[in-house]
Amino acid sequence: MVDHIYTGQQGEAIAVSFLSEKGYEILETNWRYKRAEVDIIAKEGKILVFIEVKTRSTDYFGEPEAFITDKKKRLLSDAASAYMEEIGHDWEIRFDYVSVIYKDEGNFHLKHFKDAFFLGLF
Repeated sequence: MVDHIYTGQQGEAIAVSFLSEKGYEILETNWRYKRAEVDIIAKEGKILVFIEVKTRSTDYFGEPEAFITDKKKRLLSDAASAYMEEIGHDWEIRFDYVSVIYKDEGNFHLKHFKDAFFLGLF
């Protein structure tokens, strides 16, 4: 398996574990809508949370969250709208990021950004 794909999968697994331990109910992972993929869809209480996970093996070129583009935010927003329509959700939502610097199993650094962006503000 290509190293960056393996690193990304490990980062997503770490994020799922972290969020579950924090009490989030994981509803979906790698949910796709057209050209968009939402890494994690979860509920925190009654809030539906769409979570983008960025994983890198180093921060040499910048923190992983710095690589989330406005285009990615628009795709996440479109996917969130489609998911909400699919499940009939019409109350509060939120967009979070989880940033992971992954060296190897047991050697990683995770940051969780709640309310990372708002619809229409990118």
